[in-house]
Amino acid sequence: MIFFEALCRGTCPAIPRAFAIFERSVDTTMPETIAAPPVVAFVGWSDAGKTTFIEKLIPALVKSGLRVGTIKHDRHGFEMDRPGKDSWRHKQAGAVTTLISSPVRIGMVQDVDHDYTLDELLPFFRNVDLVLAEGYKHEAKNKIEVFRPPSPDSKPLCVNDSRLIALVSDLPMDLGVPRFGLEDAGAMAQFLAAFFDLSP
Repeated sequence: MIFFEALCRGTCPAIPRAFAIFERSVDTTMPETIAAPPVVAFVGWSDAGKTTFIEKLIPALVKSGLRVGTIKHDRHGFEMDRPGKDSWRHKQAGAVTTLISSPVRIGMVQDVDHDYTLDELLPFFRNVDLVLAEGYKHEAKNKIEVFRPPSPDSKPLCVNDSRLIALVSDLPMDLGVPRFGLEDAGAMAQFLAAFFDLSP
């Protein structure tokens, strides 16, 4: 199984970064002709519960035998390594790419020259069945909105988005797509498996 988190804005605005953590089962010999997996973007207002719902959804998908990858978009900057560690010192010294390897996983920090799109990130996920992205509401990808309004007059962000495939909310509303409650991760896992025609 692979876990990949891409946060494409570095601590220095002029030096965006991408970060990946790969589990031991990654097949680095996989040919380039293998298609990238399907991706669905979870979007919504800040603090709507996107991360919490994804955290519940992943075990439900894994239990069904699917291999899951995730991408988290961050526009504000991040630092994945710990100051003072050897790999951090390599990067601070000017290395464009720093990779740390152990018997169970590989981690990489790499400078990039722009904010990567989902299509540019998906090649990292050729050994998974489905990628769950958090963010990327402006990309032309299938989306699921997690809606817990920050104020009484707030409305869903994807009301007029033709890429919206489902809504996660405890509020009774009809956006023309299936609606799941905030605790309905199991039902959402079944929906996604059927929507993308996935099987273990």
